[in-house]
Amino acid sequence: MTGLPDLPLSPDDRETYRAVANGGDVVPGHDVGRLVSLGLIAPNPDRDGQYIAHDPRGAVQRALSQVQETITRAAQCMAELPAVEGLTAAYDAHRWYSGLSELLETRDEMNARIAQALRTASSEMWTAQPGAPVDRDPEVQRAGMERVLDLRARSISVRSLYNVAVRDHAATAGHLAAAVEAGAEVSTLEEAFPRLVIIDGTHLFIDNCVRTNGEDKDAGWHVTDRATVAWAHTVYQHMWARATRWQDGDVSSEMLTERQKAILRALEEGEPQHGVGPRLGLSDRTVTKEIATARSAVGAQTVYQLMAWWGRQQAQA
Repeated sequence: MTGLPDLPLSPDDRETYRAVANGGDVVPGHDVGRLVSLGLIAPNPDRDGQYIAHDPRGAVQRALSQVQETITRAAQCMAELPAVEGLTAAYDAHRWYSGLSELLETRDEMNARIAQALRTASSEMWTAQPGAPVDRDPEVQRAGMERVLDLRARSISVRSLYNVAVRDHAATAGHLAAAVEAGAEVSTLEEAFPRLVIIDGTHLFIDNCVRTNGEDKDAGWHVTDRATVAWAHTVYQHMWARATRWQDGDVSSEMLTERQKAILRALEEGEPQHGVGPRLGLSDRTVTKEIATARSAVGAQTVYQLMAWWGRQQAQA
């Protein structure tokens, strides 16, 4: 492609041209390369070291021709770019490209986007709720049950994974039992696990783990990246395989809560007391309090006596 003229002129170029045009010598120390390349001056064949000035209008015409040719070539190249881009179909034929991740800055935005994805859902809604149970507005629970009924009526798989502590929370337990009766699958897990929602294996909703100061604690991400959603789907299946179905909940030692049983199972498996909290998503203070409550419930004076009692209960189960 023809290059563009070497412009603009510098103040030194202008001063040099005026000196040459007035019959004077080149200004000492000034470079004449740009003036020569533009055809504004040329070496004097009769006198070494001196230059002859040419009409600037001729230089302008030559520069315009260069610019026009460059524009023409550039336009031709631009017109060919769609044809070049059209070759991507051959390149992409054996490749997958992912989607994107979008930060939803409030709980309302998260709920609205989940509802939008559910309206077009065709195969599954899998959720994982690791938080401790709370007393919810009956209207919220009613809306949740209506959603379960709607999804099941559309033959959509509904799976819900909860913290084992929900078994001790009467309101939540009643709601989940009704969901199971409606055809949903519900399981509980004793260990810590991430909060997430997967819809149709193409939408993933997760907590905001890149939170900065000032952001809403309920902010989250809507992920449609195929690789990430597939990975989360696999993680969910692993968690589900380790969980206990709602119908198969441990009915032994009714003197203890499900959270207390989870703590004792962790200790039984060799977990040190300081390691139980991170495993179950509990604080050390909560673990200590629950162990003390369990000891009181079964009449044990020490943790060793509590574990001995627990062992006997498991042997009789």
